Amino acid sequence: MVRLHPLAPIPARIRDEPGADRGRRAGPPPRFGHEERPVNGAGLTLGIETSCDETSVAVVEDGRRVRANVIHSQVDLHRGFGGVVPELAARDHLERLPRILDLALEQAGAKPSDLSLIAATRGPGLVGCLLVGTGMAEGLSAAWGIPLTGVNHLWGHIYAAMLAQPDLEPPLLGLVVSGAHSDLVRMPAHAQFEVIGRTRDDAAGEAFDKAARMLGLGYPGGPAMDRLARSGEARRQPLPRPSLEGLEYSFSGLKTALLYRLRDLGEPDDQTRADLAAAFELSVVESLLDKLDRALDAEPCSEVVVCGGVAANTLLRKRAKEVVGDRARLTMPPLELCTDNAAMIAAAGFFGGVHPATADPSLGWDG
Repeated sequence: MVRLHPLAPIPARIRDEPGADRGRRAGPPPRFGHEERPVNGAGLTLGIETSCDETSVAVVEDGRRVRANVIHSQVDLHRGFGGVVPELAARDHLERLPRILDLALEQAGAKPSDLSLIAATRGPGLVGCLLVGTGMAEGLSAAWGIPLTGVNHLWGHIYAAMLAQPDLEPPLLGLVVSGAHSDLVRMPAHAQFEVIGRTRDDAAGEAFDKAARMLGLGYPGGPAMDRLARSGEARRQPLPRPSLEGLEYSFSGLKTALLYRLRDLGEPDDQTRADLAAAFELSVVESLLDKLDRALDAEPCSEVVVCGGVAANTLLRKRAKEVVGDRARLTMPPLELCTDNAAMIAAAGFFGGVHPATADPSLGWDG
């Protein structure tokens, strides 16, 4: 990871470690729908993403083709604190966003007059971070005379799959797994979502981060767990698999089981730590995919999407292919589209209808 000077050129991709969004979870919503139509019909959409610890600007053509997707990760900035510091994150967005905007337009070969729409993340996320992005978007919209729409970050993860698979269309079944969300959703049409399962407590990404801290791993925890688990054997330190009736998730009991195991072991050696990481990862992945399997059995669907920051996990990607099999076409975004990025925001803005660009840190699937 390269630490950038504020005035240094910013490469198009400055991140080699998958992260996870950390917006707050909202209460369980019913089914939500919005007008099913592109906002701008055709043309270039400028996307802006600043919900947590990635600063990103993208240019997407017709909601499907990425012309530019510039991302700056703040991992180095927050590493010493063991997690995201909201005030530092917001200030870094504010400092870097103008340069990233210029670079995205340059890479896309576009000028403001070529744009048909500006789409900015309005939530969920950290309120100070969201305000930086929406504030920039409002200023650009006014200065350039271009329509503006606010975008739900959760919707963006689903639309990331459509960037990876341009012919992907609803209806589809989606598993959205990140630092703050573990949601099973049905998408009958563009901008319409029905939440059919979600976590009762910690999200999968949050559970990975906390387990990583217990095992003495660095920040960000998810990628560190992924790497360590590859050298471990889950069968040597088996952990319980969370299991609830219906399609809900719970990972708090699994975290407690890991904590007690570590207390019993005292000072585990490196191999035992790797075995524990593998066992924890396996329990989380099996729990996530068991519910996906049940949902697909209950109501078959020809398209399945697994997305969000945790969808960058190696084991989850491998096992998801096995679970879905030939029952449906499985789409998982490439790693750079799993984690937070503005291309997915531009795509969601293009297809998602018109919404106010008002920051809402606790936004759920209904907005």
